[in-house]
Amino acid sequence: MLDVFVALSLVVGSFAGTSSNNTGCLCTYGQPCWPTEVQFAELESQVSQPLIYPVPTASPCYPATDPSGNCTQVAQEWVDGNWRSSMPGSMEAPNFESFIFKNGTISACYLNTSLGASCEQGNVPVIGVDARTPQDIQAAINFALQYDLKLVVKNTGHDFLGRSAGRGAFVVWTHNMKNVTYDAQFTPQGAPPNETYEALTVGAGVQWYEAYDTANQNGRMMVGGISLGGSVGAGGGWLQGGGHSALSPTYGLGVDNAIEMSVVTSTGAYLTVNNNQYPDLFWALRGGGGGTYGIVTSVTYRTYQQLPVVMYYVQANVTNATVMKELIGGVLRLQPNLTDEGWGGYGSFGNESMSFFGINPNVSSAAANMSTQPLTDYLLGLEVKGVSSVAGIYAFDSWYEWYTYLFGKAGQNGVNIMFTSRLLSRDTLANRYSDVAEILYDCQASFDMIAGGKVSQIDPDSAGVNPAWRNAIVETTCGVSWQEGATAEEVAGLTDQLKVWIKDMYDLTPQDGAYFNEASLYEIDWQYTFFGSHYTKLKEIKDKYDPYRLFVVAEGVGSEDWNEELTCRY
Repeated sequence: MLDVFVALSLVVGSFAGTSSNNTGCLCTYGQPCWPTEVQFAELESQVSQPLIYPVPTASPCYPATDPSGNCTQVAQEWVDGNWRSSMPGSMEAPNFESFIFKNGTISACYLNTSLGASCEQGNVPVIGVDARTPQDIQAAINFALQYDLKLVVKNTGHDFLGRSAGRGAFVVWTHNMKNVTYDAQFTPQGAPPNETYEALTVGAGVQWYEAYDTANQNGRMMVGGISLGGSVGAGGGWLQGGGHSALSPTYGLGVDNAIEMSVVTSTGAYLTVNNNQYPDLFWALRGGGGGTYGIVTSVTYRTYQQLPVVMYYVQANVTNATVMKELIGGVLRLQPNLTDEGWGGYGSFGNESMSFFGINPNVSSAAANMSTQPLTDYLLGLEVKGVSSVAGIYAFDSWYEWYTYLFGKAGQNGVNIMFTSRLLSRDTLANRYSDVAEILYDCQASFDMIAGGKVSQIDPDSAGVNPAWRNAIVETTCGVSWQEGATAEEVAGLTDQLKVWIKDMYDLTPQDGAYFNEASLYEIDWQYTFFGSHYTKLKEIKDKYDPYRLFVVAEGVGSEDWNEELTCRY
């Protein structure tokens, strides 16, 4: 084990900071307070698996002259979210594996070895626990508290604010908690015997493709994340941030479909929470943000009968910027009509094109044509302005067939990216669609039609999720990306552009909020933007169940008590 620490010391370098022992700061690798090899060995004797030593995704490609692993495989699998999630040091967005120092130097490990840089640890945690049981997590939490360690919780690494990473940190990796069970008569703990659900329980490490497979085998479908290959975690941050789906306009958000959760808190308590026991913690865990209240070990979701779906697909091409902006505004204005009819889906705006696909369960093709006709007709009406469009309705025998057809193959990951989101309300789409269109044209936005409908019919105070979701119709996102090897100055320039879009959208829609799971580190008034009027209550619950303030993530509840690096409390 000593050779591992020697290797880490060479690749990580020194971690600036002060020992946490007397300063109120957390201990990170390289400081005198960091546990010894003997102390880590004691921890290893208490858990079910050997300790893990995470490394950056591209590390098998180094040294460049004599690679330590299969670099060809790394290049081939680079965009595969399931492959990336199988490694404790790999993040879905590799920029969060890197660390930019204040002097502009970058600690990273690039896939492109021709850049001539060495492979460094960057922002990847250096050691941790491969958790398979709640007892493993309890041991890890106790150890982190004993030595005041900076703690990171990682499931799949799908996190667009880098919350799954931490320079010099100790990590609890929940990816291998893979139990999945279906129960046609599930009764939550503490509930009356006649309160039953056809439910699926997933361990913290279960990914959506695994959950969907099991649900389908039992003739069921469920509200869950949508991504190529289904690599997003079903029992982690997706739910704790809110959890949207193309099925949300019909069945609600993920937080509206969670029945029960199990969680380990910083006191070491292993709790089963639902509406009958620890209801305040259950409320907070449903939308109050991941990595904040404890480490979730399992989630039980309600399921629905597997139904046929129809898909509506539309694409339009434009040659004039003014017309393109008009088109964006018109498409936005018509979104509430679609979500009110149960349509959910995803689209994008370019400078010269728009594409969108949506699904609706258990409706006929005739009904689908009728409810989408206003959008189809609107685009056809723009032909006189040079717009060409095509639209169609496609039937699938089941939601699962549609999902595997469109999203069965892996991809979509391995890109350096930052973006911001906005939850556009019904009022915004009705009254400010033209102004919003100007910004969305500029940033070539994506838009997710994953609210409205059922989401808007649920009591805003029924779960800790941002109340802005209950007024929202669509989520729009603007992002920036860059190639490996970009300088800190180049990244800062892109960040400045992102901040312009953030401010413009905030000024235009100050009440609309943003999605905690799909946003940036630079949101304005993040407490309100992410949590709305629920923030004060969430903070009280956070303080109650995390008295040691062990769990802290960027722009998470309570993070205002910490410095920018989240290593020292004020």
